[in-house]
Amino acid sequence: MAHANGSARSVGTLVKEGTEQLSELVRQEMKLAQAELAQKGKKAGVGGGLFGAAGLLAFFALASMITAAIVAVAIPLPLWAAALIIAGGLLLVAGIAALLGRRQMKRAVPPVPGEAVDSVHQDLVILKERAKR
Repeated sequence: MAHANGSARSVGTLVKEGTEQLSELVRQEMKLAQAELAQKGKKAGVGGGLFGAAGLLAFFALASMITAAIVAVAIPLPLWAAALIIAGGLLLVAGIAALLGRRQMKRAVPPVPGEAVDSVHQDLVILKERAKR
């Protein structure tokens, strides 16, 4: 192979350059993986924070609504029966909220840098093809 100035490069030089290029490629892939993991971590943090805030606000709202509902149901029924009916309804709502929260958290995992993994796979395919030549 001729160098830019017309001189031939030795095998040692070519190996050294190939090693340097491979090292740079690995560094770039690691940077991509870090960036992708940071992005997924931020999404998980925001999702968890929003889920927590929604739960806290729902707790305060439900505390007020529970009192009103128990009082309303206690008009035709004994107070203990009204409280039991309302508690059962609250457990149902809590189960639904837990399922929705779990679904939101699943969107952030697994924290695998998919783009970086695909890119490394493509790089390996290209390297194998070039090695066969």
